[in-house]
Amino acid sequence: MMRISIPAALLVCAGLSAAAHEFWLEAPRFRLQPGQTINIRPLIGENFKGEPWTNKAEKVMRLVRFGPTPADSTDLTPAPSFAPTDTFRTALAFTKPGTHVVLLRSTNSFIEMPAAEFAAYLREEGLDYTLKLRQERDQQTAPGRETYRRCAKALVQVGEVAAVAAATDSACRKIYGLPLELVPEQNPYRISAGKALTVLVLRAGLPVSGAAVQIWQRQPGGLPTTHFTVRSNQNGRVLLRLSGPGPYLLATVSMTEAPAKLRDRADWQSTWASLTFAGPSAAVRRTAAKH
Repeated sequence: MMRISIPAALLVCAGLSAAAHEFWLEAPRFRLQPGQTINIRPLIGENFKGEPWTNKAEKVMRLVRFGPTPADSTDLTPAPSFAPTDTFRTALAFTKPGTHVVLLRSTNSFIEMPAAEFAAYLREEGLDYTLKLRQERDQQTAPGRETYRRCAKALVQVGEVAAVAAATDSACRKIYGLPLELVPEQNPYRISAGKALTVLVLRAGLPVSGAAVQIWQRQPGGLPTTHFTVRSNQNGRVLLRLSGPGPYLLATVSMTEAPAKLRDRADWQSTWASLTFAGPSAAVRRTAAKH
């Protein structure tokens, strides 16, 4: 399993530019008290700095909050009968203590790029297989016709983690059947500072070997956001150490040939996945220091 600390990764990846296509769910606070309602904003941007994605209901295929128990959920997915001018809501109430998951999946969008620009984009995002296929098929001068979709999850902790049972962690470790998904194998809110978190990369429910996963960590006190990239191992796992309170953004992208029903508009289908959460709280870090 690939293992890397944030300071070391900064040295390794110095000079690499951040991808400009990240999409994530941003909470004003990732730790809440029971009964609070907040807006979870879908953002798009680079270096963990984003702008509002859209407010059009037609762009949302699925928007759900899953609570710490299976019966506790809120489905804000727009109805299929929406009009082009309809908007979707992002205000969610977090009632029960535990770790909640907010999930958003977008519909497909389409884009076409000049050949050189498309090749540069594939290299920057680590999509080496698509680049290789285009070379083998002598498509280097053909424009890149792509359909893309986005899958984002945010983990929100309600109540002090030490005061709730570990059984309330099930939602954050569950697989939700997204076409591309980042699944934490431990609850990051229960991990003390400096300890490791493993995250599984799944495509169509199967582990992805060699996926490039980008990781950002916001630093307190106005310090620069840290960023590095790791590849998933043969079992589809990446490992990182939670060295500070964050929040953290993990993101990855996969590209395959476009399905037959979309071939009139696209040759390639990309899927973008992200996961956001906060790191160890001050209380957790103090407890870790005592041990």
